[in-house]
Amino acid sequence: MRNEKSDAPRFQDTVRLSAEGLAKVLGDLEARVMQAVWSARAPLSAREVHAKVIRKHDIALLTVVTVLNKLVDKRLLRRAKEDGVFHYDPVLTETEFRNQTAQRVVKGILSFGPAAIAASFVDALAEQDPDQLAELERLVRERLKKERRRP
Repeated sequence: MRNEKSDAPRFQDTVRLSAEGLAKVLGDLEARVMQAVWSARAPLSAREVHAKVIRKHDIALLTVVTVLNKLVDKRLLRRAKEDGVFHYDPVLTETEFRNQTAQRVVKGILSFGPAAIAASFVDALAEQDPDQLAELERLVRERLKKERRRP
């Protein structure tokens, strides 16, 4: 029987605030490789991933293979041999990855103190995307209803 904990994806504990998008929690090339794999409808060979990545980033095939294998070690990708060639597919959808990563980041940030973080989050959200404040309000109300129903 497999231990669920040991099979779970391993996320890094650092966030690079200056990076863009997924590169905040993955390396730049790891983020590009994951985007290439997520964009496919079926598992991809290393050559296929390389062909997608090289469109925007000049990188050697062997480097892509190394990154793919690191992502397998982190349990973000699965690797299976098909016709003598390894093919890679994601363990999580991009949405699942983003949600799980965001939850870990938020839990880490909350260690600064929930009140200060909540106020800072609302201010930052209002500055970046004011329309999302209404969605945040809806989510908070929905969660409060669930909490009130608990015994």
